[in-house]
Amino acid sequence: MISLDEFTKQLAAEFEDVDPNTITPNTNYREIKNWSSMYALIVIAFVDANFDVQLNADNLRNSQTIKDIYDIVIAKQAN
Repeated sequence: MISLDEFTKQLAAEFEDVDPNTITPNTNYREIKNWSSMYALIVIAFVDANFDVQLNADNLRNSQTIKDIYDIVIAKQAN
């Protein structure tokens, strides 16, 4: 598995019109400029394509930060 910093960097690159340097592991992703359900789908697709982990709506609803998503991915890969 990649590091939290690398995960954050790669995920930040998926967000259009957002300076990737403004995204950190502790960023509340719902506060990212122009956050919408489309970005939620982008996060889900990014995780599925890169880590073969399926996130669901509850995973996103129960998380707030990029680190929270990373932790979910790590936990699901361990199962």
